[in-house]
Formats: sequence, C-alpha cells, structure tokens
Amino acid sequence: MRMPEPDAAVLARRGDIIEQLRAIVPGEGVIVDEDELRAYECDGLTAYRQLPMVVVLPETTEQISRVLRYCHETGVKIVPRGAGTSLSGGALPVADAITLGLGKFKRILEIDYENRSAVVQPGVTNLAITEAVEHQGFYYAPDPSSQIACTIGGNVAENSGGVHSLKYGLTTNNVLGVEVVLMTGEVLRLGGKHLDSGGYDLLGVITGSEGLLGVITEVTVRILQKPETARAFLIGFPSNESAGDCVAAIIAAGIIPAGVEMMDKPAIHAVEDFVHAGYPRDVEALLIVELDGPEAEVADLIARVQAIAEETGAVTIRISQSEDERLVFWAGRKAAFPAVGRISPDYYCMDGTIPRRALATVLKRMAAMSSHYSLRVANVFHAGDGNLHPLVLYDANEPGELERAEAFGADILKLCVEVGGVLTGEHGVGVEKRDLMGVMFTEDDLKHQQRLKCAFDPDGLLNPGKVYPTLHRCAELGRLHVSGGQTRFPDLPRF
Repeated sequence: MRMPEPDAAVLARRGDIIEQLRAIVPGEGVIVDEDELRAYECDGLTAYRQLPMVVVLPETTEQISRVLRYCHETGVKIVPRGAGTSLSGGALPVADAITLGLGKFKRILEIDYENRSAVVQPGVTNLAITEAVEHQGFYYAPDPSSQIACTIGGNVAENSGGVHSLKYGLTTNNVLGVEVVLMTGEVLRLGGKHLDSGGYDLLGVITGSEGLLGVITEVTVRILQKPETARAFLIGFPSNESAGDCVAAIIAAGIIPAGVEMMDKPAIHAVEDFVHAGYPRDVEALLIVELDGPEAEVADLIARVQAIAEETGAVTIRISQSEDERLVFWAGRKAAFPAVGRISPDYYCMDGTIPRRALATVLKRMAAMSSHYSLRVANVFHAGDGNLHPLVLYDANEPGELERAEAFGADILKLCVEVGGVLTGEHGVGVEKRDLMGVMFTEDDLKHQQRLKCAFDPDGLLNPGKVYPTLHRCAELGRLHVSGGQTRFPDLPRF
C-alpha cells in the first residue's frame, strides 16, 4: 500500500500553517508535538501508520469552515477524523496534510420524540444516542460492534451497519439529514426531519463518502420505538454448510429477523473463553437469530424458526428466556473482535459482502486459502445480509506474516466479487481496499465516480490517497459543480 509522496513545499510551510491554524483555533486546539501527534498516527487498521503534519481540534462549525477555506485557498490537504475506529484506514494521516479531529463535537443538540428524530454532533458515540432516549422507550437502530466508541459522524462517512442491519438497515437508512462543510468553507444542510428532499439525492451521496466530499458537522438521525418483545436463538450446527442452509431457509420462508449472525468454530471458542456467554463448544458453526415485534408475532416466529433449524440439521437450540439472557447472547458476538485478539498477537479484520447462497462456497474456499497461506482465520459475520468479517490471524513480528495476511485478505475480497458480491459492506474502502477497486469497477466506472468528487473537491485536497487507485485531474474528467445545494452536471449524460 503506497500513499502519495509528500509535497516538500507544503512541509516547508509547516510553521506558517501552524500559526494560521492557531489564529483560527486558539488555546490547545492545535497539536504539533511529535509525541502528542503519535496518538493520531493510525486508525483501527493499525498495520499502517503515518504521523500527521499537524492536528487541529476545532470546537465550532465556523472554525471548521475557516480551516477548510484556508486549506482551499493555500492548497493544503486535510484528513477528517472521528474516533479513529475505522478498519479500512479511512482516517490514516497524510504526511503533508492537516488532520482535522472532530472529538470536541460531542453534544446531543435536540431530541424530538414526536418526529422520532435526534439532532447530534458528529463526535457523539453511536451508543450514546440510544442511552439518551431509551428512558422514553426509543433507540437508534444501527449498532456496529464498536458502538461504545465509534461516533455518528464516522458512521455516516463509512455507512456503518451492525448486527441489526438485516431488518433495520445501515446508517443510510437511518439518517434524515446532515450539515456538511465543503472544501471552500461553504456550509450546506442536506435533508432534515422530513422523509425526502427534492432534487438530487445529495444526502445519499454524502453518506458513505469516506471524508472525500466534505466534513460532517451535524447529523439528524431517525430513532425508533423499542419493540414490545425481543427473543434470541443460539443455534449450533455440525457444519458451516448446514448453518448457511438454515439462514437461507429462514429468509426464504418470508421471515425477516432483527438480526442473523454466524460464527465458525475458532470464533466460537475465542468468544466463549472471553465472555462465557454459554456458547456451545462442540459445534462447527453457531447462529444467533433474533426475532422482535409484538409478543404474539414473536411466539409464532419462534416456533417457525425452531422448525426450520431442526430441518436443516441443528444439533443444539437455545432460546433466551429473559432480557438479560438475550443481552448475554449478543455480548458474546459484539466482543468477537477483542476475543480473537486474545489468541493472536495481531489480526486483520476483513469486510466483504456476498450473496447468501454463496456462503458455504466462500467458507470452503477461505479454508483452502488458510492452508495455502499458513495463517489461521476466524469468521464472524452478518449472515442475514451476507456481510463477512473474516479475521486473519498473524504475528507482525514474524518476517513476512503481515504481507501474507494482506495477500490472504486480498484473495478473500476478490472471491467476494467473483461470487457476485462487493468489496465492502460497512467498513469502507479507505486505503485497505483502494488497490482492489479495479477488481470490481472498470476504469470508466472509477472515472465517473471521481467526477463526483471533483464537484465537491476539484483540487483533491480532502482525504487524499483514499478509495481511488488512480487519481485523474478534474480538468481531464470534466467537472461537476456544487454550490449552495445546487448541482450541475455539464459533462455527464442526462437521464
């Protein structure tokens, strides 16, 4: 993985850049000391590290606007950063760029129960939204495993999901509006508490844009009423194939669970040793299936899912009998990543999405790859929507193991595309999958995507080096222009 060579002329201006930033963000809002910068050298993809040129921590939208305008006028690159939990290197610093941290934007601005919405700043953690409204019987549906730490701004940037995405959708299905600052310093409001906006779907464009188009400074999210009843299954199977068959059969029966998660044997053992959630150790695969809704409906669905599980070869079935027990079932799954960290010095957390029908095939092929690369792999994934999270175990202190882990991971992602899937479900492309974009998209596809970036960031200053394996000058592509919420597409075909 290579990043663009730093601009020596920009680095030579570092002292002046720091002085200008301190004029915009006074006090302790500008970090320049090398030891203090070290805290920002990577995100959750810790295999890659780079000290930022300088870090700025603004406290207001006006300060962000002024910082971006300064960068735009002087040609300085800038990398937005939330909590740094990204697993694709989306917040990896660039040597000649400012890292703009949003950690001080952590206020919940408004809770509107009548309109079932909340307005929050981007530094508010995912879980904090639910904690703020649960006393009124509401919650925020997307729940990535890192929800205790990851922030809503980062969730929007990466279009994060979670264990309940099957029924309740990803971040994009639960965001109603955003305030975003463009590279020019212009502040736009997209969407709001209403369900749809006229014109181009710019809210959809910003969600999942990985910090390439603007800096999110406010988010309006949908909050939901908690279901009357929620029950969870632990279902053990003698093979990954039979577990996959069960998932397919449940969906084919017209049942949409709140969540369907799957773990293979290595992941089951790691989690049980760590959390003691009561997972069966003598099975090859484990499904967690949650059903929610009115009590009578859930009771009927429990009987139907149990019958399907037995028909597809389940060897153990356990149903939660209390809310505490249901939460314990999920505590194990949500602790899967740290649990695996206890059995390996390092691991590489992948993210790809496949059709459900390909589950057994992909797991077989991954087992063969594991032997080929002489590296273990533990699998945890959102089986209901086919979002895989293979954890490739390696030791970075052993020469060559990191490179083998990367090659193994690349082969997994190529396999996802081969069977009709995509490179990412919720982690984003960042730098991790950047050089694999050509596996999924043609050069024309990638150029078309970059035309959109040119509309927002014609000089390529926002989060450079991410997503696109080859950067093209906007003048060569034909620019799209965004201003005041209006978008013109002079060089694109009309639809």
